[in-house]
Amino acid sequence: MSFKDKIASFLHRPKAEEKVDEELLIEQEASPQEVEAVPEAVSTDPSSLELPADHPIRQLYSLRLKESGSLPSPRLCMDEDGILPEEVVAKELVRLQSSLKNVCGSRLKAIKGRTRGKHNKKKAEAEAAAEEEPLVLDARPWFFLSSDKLYAWMVAFPPVGPGAELTKEMIWQSLSEHSISFGVNTKLVDRIPRARDRYFTLYLVAKGKPAFDGRNGNIVDYFPRAIDRVLEVNEFGQVDYTALNLICNVEEGQEICRLIRPTEGEPGRTVLDQEVPAKSGKSVPLPKGRNTEISEDGDALIAAMPGHVEFTGHNFQVKPVLDIDGNVDFSTGNIKFVGDVNIKGDVLSGFSVRAMGNIHVGGVVEAGSTVDAGGDLTVVKGILGDGSTVIRASRCIFSKYIENSTIVVRENLQTDCIVNGSIFCDGEVIVRSGRGSIMGGKVWAAHKISASAVGAKSECRTSVSLGGLPCTIFERDSARKELRHLSQELERLEDQLDSPSKSSLLGKTRMKLSVAELKLKQLEEDLNAAKAELKDKDDSGRLECSIAYPGTEITFGNEIFRVRQETRQCVAKLLCDEIVLM
Repeated sequence: MSFKDKIASFLHRPKAEEKVDEELLIEQEASPQEVEAVPEAVSTDPSSLELPADHPIRQLYSLRLKESGSLPSPRLCMDEDGILPEEVVAKELVRLQSSLKNVCGSRLKAIKGRTRGKHNKKKAEAEAAAEEEPLVLDARPWFFLSSDKLYAWMVAFPPVGPGAELTKEMIWQSLSEHSISFGVNTKLVDRIPRARDRYFTLYLVAKGKPAFDGRNGNIVDYFPRAIDRVLEVNEFGQVDYTALNLICNVEEGQEICRLIRPTEGEPGRTVLDQEVPAKSGKSVPLPKGRNTEISEDGDALIAAMPGHVEFTGHNFQVKPVLDIDGNVDFSTGNIKFVGDVNIKGDVLSGFSVRAMGNIHVGGVVEAGSTVDAGGDLTVVKGILGDGSTVIRASRCIFSKYIENSTIVVRENLQTDCIVNGSIFCDGEVIVRSGRGSIMGGKVWAAHKISASAVGAKSECRTSVSLGGLPCTIFERDSARKELRHLSQELERLEDQLDSPSKSSLLGKTRMKLSVAELKLKQLEEDLNAAKAELKDKDDSGRLECSIAYPGTEITFGNEIFRVRQETRQCVAKLLCDEIVLM
């Protein structure tokens, strides 16, 4: 029975039946049994809207189905072609469900309200109403816009009674009323009225143009900003000390890095033909440092002089590099340089090399020489001292071997072998490549000592200390020795006969003594402050070795442990103020 016939039948019922609850007819028109008869599309498509059984659109669908006899099931898929971003679909599905429920509820209420109006009339009016025109509602295209107004979907609701069917003119007029004019799919709009599923189907009828923000500027580096100062050991346990490449040479005018300029944003357009603004990319400055300059086009940082490129944390700078083709000997004299020094030969006995940057020695450092690097020190063939050789580095030291030398290194030390050395390291001492042995002398590291073997079968005394502030204590002790030496020198000069040379030497010695006293005082203050900081840290260091021979002495602060027998796979730590071997 059609909706029209039901209304007419109700109006012509006997008087006794007129007392039937007016809501009964409404409930019967969309009873659960009838709603359940409406096919429910089961879809796993995440862009499809799943409709509950009591959704108003199902009641509208049921009414249309009774009039037409056959009708495709509702299909509410926001992205059939899979072209929309997933986050957009997920967000808009929630809004669509709410909006669709409201508009369907309003249309259903208009239909039911007309029905109720007929039943609330008196008998005479009811009889006259039977002759009135039936309820008429034209087909209605309804539009749903995404929250950013970049997409517009359409759902068409069918006519009620003899209302007008959906036409393309009707859709275009409605598009105009909603100001949807940009990105409209004209072919789709013209095709919808002829489609069998023109009603209760969601169509994407318009797509705007999204805005594209510009890309930020960027820097392309041609030199590394951080140099990995860790040696790699090959499968034979060997290290190639010539392949460190800690010095990055650059020629004058050579590009250090290049600027990639930001791009302008591309504004978009909504389906309402409104502009969507876009952000332009942000520019970045070239990291210009000392001895560098910017190219004429402003897009490149170039070296203003030949030298060594280094990144300081904020900018690139070029340090001058002093190349010594041979040895440091009488032909060159002592070396003192503000940049990096590259020595292809040896540092001979009695000569000194001091540099604010890195020092690279292609040969050996001989006995009685002094090397002081403000950066890294690399000695390809090793350090062969006589007990008076002193080597310092503010960063790391890499050497083939170390023998009878005093080493002071602020970061890490890596070598193949240490023999009778006096090592003071504020980082880690790694002796794993080559022989990997520490024999004799004293090795003091703040954090860790890792070696293949500590001591020797001959049970030579080998001292290993961990924790504390090795370099600072060495500098303090050296300052004390220097102060004692200057005090003795001053006493010796004062005992001499008066002479012009004596007066000159006394003045110079007193000046040196004052400087040494100030230096020692500063070191004492720094040491006390550093010790106070270490109290809050539980980092006493760690010893790792494959074998520890008798004669090895392990020290953690005031705690001392002497190895009495050969111990393999030895790990020593300080636990509860006691040295433990694991």
